[in-house]
Amino acid sequence: ELYQAGEKSWGTDESKFNLIIGSRSIPQLKATFDEYTKIAQRDIFSSIDREMSGDLKKGFKTVVQCVYSRPAYFADRLYHSMKGAGTDDDTLIRVVVTRSEIDLVDIKQVFLATYHKTLATMIEGDVSGDYRKLLLAIVGPN
Repeated sequence: ELYQAGEKSWGTDESKFNLIIGSRSIPQLKATFDEYTKIAQRDIFSSIDREMSGDLKKGFKTVVQCVYSRPAYFADRLYHSMKGAGTDDDTLIRVVVTRSEIDLVDIKQVFLATYHKTLATMIEGDVSGDYRKLLLAIVGPN
């Protein structure tokens, strides 16, 4: 159904994407995305890039990333909140605080494997003062 709504037809039926992605469980979505790759000869992520734009594209890509690996999605958000000049404090605080009792340990492992530095090390190099102490207290040791 996703293939029919996207790659196979002229234009994209976003409502069909919305219906499927919004109503199926994580295991069902993984199976659907795997089957989509076989049929379309490209993964769902690439198809969303090609077929959609704007906030809808960003939203669907976020859902797909979370279906495949929620810790990887949040590790990516954390990395980009501190990468380069300046800090996206809102994202950094939101992810650390909201995931602290859910899957922050998993996020830290993915962060290390992906970016070859610990989350705590990156926080230490990016923020300072009591703000740093508080974040490191939540994140825990390397």
